[in-house]
Amino acid sequence: MQQFTLSELWNHMGMFARGIVYVLALMSAASVTVMAERIVSYVKSNRDSKRYARALAGRLEQGGLDAAAAAPAEAKTAGHLGRTLGSGLASFTMTRTAGATADLTIESVARALERQAQREQQNLKRGLNLLATVGSTAPFVGLLGTVMGIINAFQQMAATGSGGLGTVSAGIAEALVTTAFGLLVAIPAVMAFNSMQGWVDGRMVDMTESSNELLDEVARRLDPNAVRAR
Repeated sequence: MQQFTLSELWNHMGMFARGIVYVLALMSAASVTVMAERIVSYVKSNRDSKRYARALAGRLEQGGLDAAAAAPAEAKTAGHLGRTLGSGLASFTMTRTAGATADLTIESVARALERQAQREQQNLKRGLNLLATVGSTAPFVGLLGTVMGIINAFQQMAATGSGGLGTVSAGIAEALVTTAFGLLVAIPAVMAFNSMQGWVDGRMVDMTESSNELLDEVARRLDPNAVRAR
């Protein structure tokens, strides 16, 4: 009597089913690699962004917008927020140096902030497409192995001329392993994708709010009425 252990099932698997398992193993390894890389990247970017925000707030409080613009952000250590706001500050400095009008300066800063925010969004979402692909296709890959395994089981039953569930139970059990493996690969990928996509959406809100605050600061700095009021 055959024992339905993983080793026994593996030994009785056909080449096609084993190929499906290898494919799912590669998909699992790829998704785990992306998860680990994204978690490390998100933690670092979030930490750097908070540090930059504190430093920028201090410079704005002490020396105003000119002091903040005079301290460019290091791309590698500023985080997603620092790179976005740093792009706006760099545009402010460049346009003011060129003697642009207040309206042109504000428009230029707004465009710079928007462009960099879009770049940061794409950078934060890097690898998430792979997680979505694994999460949506892994169950079907496993199901393909199951279907082929059941077909083989019934072909063996037809070849031997014997019927009954006992004849095909082992083959069906072997085939269902691929579906189970596919689900085990897909579920963590889907959970990670949803969680990371939500995190990225939250950071986009942060960048939008911070960009608007910077634009307000630029407008106050360039508003002629505000200058006369001083």
